[in-house]
Amino acid sequence: MTDKTITTHLPSLIHRMGSDNTKKAKLIAFECGCELKRIRRSRNWQVVGDEHSFKKLSERLRLSEPEAMQFLIRKIDERLTTYNDKLERIEDKLKRLVIQNSSITLAELMQITNCSITEARFARFDADSF
Repeated sequence: MTDKTITTHLPSLIHRMGSDNTKKAKLIAFECGCELKRIRRSRNWQVVGDEHSFKKLSERLRLSEPEAMQFLIRKIDERLTTYNDKLERIEDKLKRLVIQNSSITLAELMQITNCSITEARFARFDADSF
């Protein structure tokens, strides 16, 4: 696919959801523009698609059978969260965190974002002057 393709690994999908639910999820994924497939001959599966189709798939799975598809929904949502975090620049993320929680410490900022102390200080300074 393209460079904006997202892949989520789903270990032991059939054992977690059941065969019938996996077949339903495969059809829903196809309708949403994603591909739910087995990895070679293993018991592991993966979902491949872009950001828009992942969001659409998550919404459709929540509407169809949220209890049966809970494992798949959780994995897709976790992957979307990490994907969106990677797209946001570190400076913007730091500034957003400081604005959301003005009492956040530099150590907490560094732990959450894996930034340097200099970047955390600049973010704090920028947010205070904002």
